[in-house]
Amino acid sequence: MAPALRPRLGRILWLACLLPLAPARVAAGLYELQLTTDGPATTGAEVTITASLVADDNGSLALPASTHLYRFHWIHTPLLLTGKEDEAFSSTIRVVGSVPGDFPISVWVTAADCGMCQPVARSLLILPITEFLVGNLVVTQNTSLPWPSSYLTKTVLKVSFLLHDPSNFFKNASFLYSWDFGDGTQMVTRDGTIYYNYSIIGSFIVKVKVVAGWEQVTSDAGKGILQKTGDFSASLKLQETLRGIQVLGPTQIQTFQKMVVTLNFLGSPPLNVCWRLKPECLPLEEGECHPVSVDSTAYNLTHIFRDPGDYCFSIQAENVISKTHQYHKIQVWPSSIQPAVFAFPCATIISMMLAFIMYMTLRSAAHQKDMVENPEPPTGVRCCCQMCCGPFLLETRSEYLEVVRENHGLLPPLYKSVKTYTV
Repeated sequence: MAPALRPRLGRILWLACLLPLAPARVAAGLYELQLTTDGPATTGAEVTITASLVADDNGSLALPASTHLYRFHWIHTPLLLTGKEDEAFSSTIRVVGSVPGDFPISVWVTAADCGMCQPVARSLLILPITEFLVGNLVVTQNTSLPWPSSYLTKTVLKVSFLLHDPSNFFKNASFLYSWDFGDGTQMVTRDGTIYYNYSIIGSFIVKVKVVAGWEQVTSDAGKGILQKTGDFSASLKLQETLRGIQVLGPTQIQTFQKMVVTLNFLGSPPLNVCWRLKPECLPLEEGECHPVSVDSTAYNLTHIFRDPGDYCFSIQAENVISKTHQYHKIQVWPSSIQPAVFAFPCATIISMMLAFIMYMTLRSAAHQKDMVENPEPPTGVRCCCQMCCGPFLLETRSEYLEVVRENHGLLPPLYKSVKTYTV
């Protein structure tokens, strides 16, 4: 009987060992770990990392009431641990890096009384450590523009270097700032905030080199000067407000003539240009015309009028800073020359008629010339007709004599003149 009880006793003991693990197994997959840090940091500075256990479905699942149900496990080597604080559902550590690099920090949560059990949740982050200063270069202006990194010319800019030092590592350091504004201006200050005014439009890169120095006690009870540096920059796009539009073009034109109007914009591109032809000079309504993108300060507008009358060009332009509009009146007169689309067919028909008339005229003249130069038929026919048929074809003697005279020229008289003498 004893051998039969042994398997039962083993199963009972196994179930007893699993009871403490029940809450953790129930909670597995229901929670997640959220990691936050105040890094990146420079070598030697302290970095704080916090892990918080939260419900996986955005907080709708209530956390257990017991505050000692879970335990946080960290892996942070080779970073040096300088402090740790555990709360009910969060844990915070502070570490220091002595060499630069990207270091993985991992953490997981298990049941408080079973460190080798399946984790309830786990998470990982990469902590960057650098040997240079950490910070940002911030540019601000009183006027806010909708375009990123865009600012107004001839308006003061505030440029500030903001050091990232949550552990107050540089509390005893002194700083030196070397500024380069990208337009040929350079200066050195001891203040991390400077005011500058750009007088021209364009894209610029403002740079600053920061040097931090402080005294530190060395291992041989002496004092040494330590330094850390950092290079920072920010891109700027300086623009001008759109002060107006200069319109260069005719004020009178004839129909079916191509009109070119040049628009000169008194402001900085890029621009959205919109225009419409109206009978009166009225502002453009929303969606009344489609804008055209213009990347320069000049734009040529072309149009052909088909009907005479008085017209007005309503022109609108805007950049990321401001908007303006302009009008241009023009009178259109009827054209004295027919449009080419109608003139070409007419000219073709007239040319064909003239060519036909000239052909008929030349043909008639050639026929008449042949009749004058060759009034008689060929020689054989002529001889035959004159000698054989001529006398029969001529109706009267006078006609016959006329033909003979034409053919033989001057003939001797048919009778001799009688001389009379008077005695």
